[in-house]
Amino acid sequence: MEVHKNIMRKITESYEDYLKAIYLISKRNRGGWCSNSEISEILNVKPPSVSNMLYKLKENDYIDWAPRKSIRLTRKGKMIAEETLQSYEILKEFFSNILNIDDDSLVEKLSCEIEHHLTPDVSEAIQNLIH
Repeated sequence: MEVHKNIMRKITESYEDYLKAIYLISKRNRGGWCSNSEISEILNVKPPSVSNMLYKLKENDYIDWAPRKSIRLTRKGKMIAEETLQSYEILKEFFSNILNIDDDSLVEKLSCEIEHHLTPDVSEAIQNLIH
């Protein structure tokens, strides 16, 4: 768990966003692979920006990828994506069900922005509060 905490502290928000997007796309695609264009579409960024980030993610061993090929998360990348997604889901539930915020757009925005800053301890505390 300590290794995991150290990895999460060192990763940037944009890395987490990309890893989460790749994870979500790969869940619906056969073999767990996704394309640059799918990432571009889900994150609403231009394909060259995606390519630049893919080089960084590959360099840090978060993805398996070669230019003009499909992308797949490594174990390390998948772990970070799952942790980020879990934080997002916990926050959505907290804002919707505990704070009773009815504005889905606001809940989505808050959850996306705050998910990057939750420590495992805070995440666990919120989870205990909502369950």
